[in-house]
Amino acid sequence: MRYLALMTISRRSLVFSIPALLLARPGFAEAIPLSEISRYFNSFTTAEGEFTQINPDGSLSTGRIFIRRPGRVRFEYDPPERSLVMAGGGQVAIFDGRSNQGPNQYPLRQTPLNLILERNVDFANRRMVVGHSSDGTTTTVVAQDPENPQYGSIRLIFSANPTELRQWVIRDDTGAETTVILGNMQFGGDLSARLFNITAETESRRR
Repeated sequence: MRYLALMTISRRSLVFSIPALLLARPGFAEAIPLSEISRYFNSFTTAEGEFTQINPDGSLSTGRIFIRRPGRVRFEYDPPERSLVMAGGGQVAIFDGRSNQGPNQYPLRQTPLNLILERNVDFANRRMVVGHSSDGTTTTVVAQDPENPQYGSIRLIFSANPTELRQWVIRDDTGAETTVILGNMQFGGDLSARLFNITAETESRRR
């Protein structure tokens, strides 16, 4: 199931290099500092917006994302799909819209998304960053759990002035990639805890 790619394990990460010639161009934008990227994540508790997902087979899915830090996120896929990916209570649950069975569940700490859902994100002072570069327009950061690289990596792409997360890419252990492109995000809204309650969602789908 393609939604598993959001949470799959990777033993590889991508490290980007910037040609010296490009760095020498007048007006070349330096990479956003890791301290500023950490500040961005720690500056909000809740966020919501639309997303477009490019699946490993090239197909597209769309939906809405809800974030409530720490540790909670919800991906609602647009109809006709009823699939749902959510994290709450330290678990990730993947609901198959075509099944009446309960969700597949995994520990959140074993997924790359845990790195940006932590209570205190600190890219600068942890060994989680394995790639940090700029192409002159965007900054790319590749991160993984330094104690458990087998849990996978996540490639985050930011724009500057102001710092904003634009997309992320998760690469699984087969080399397949899933990209999530974020639309305009709204921050600071009141998101109900019910949105991230796996037990309540499971019971609701069984009715």
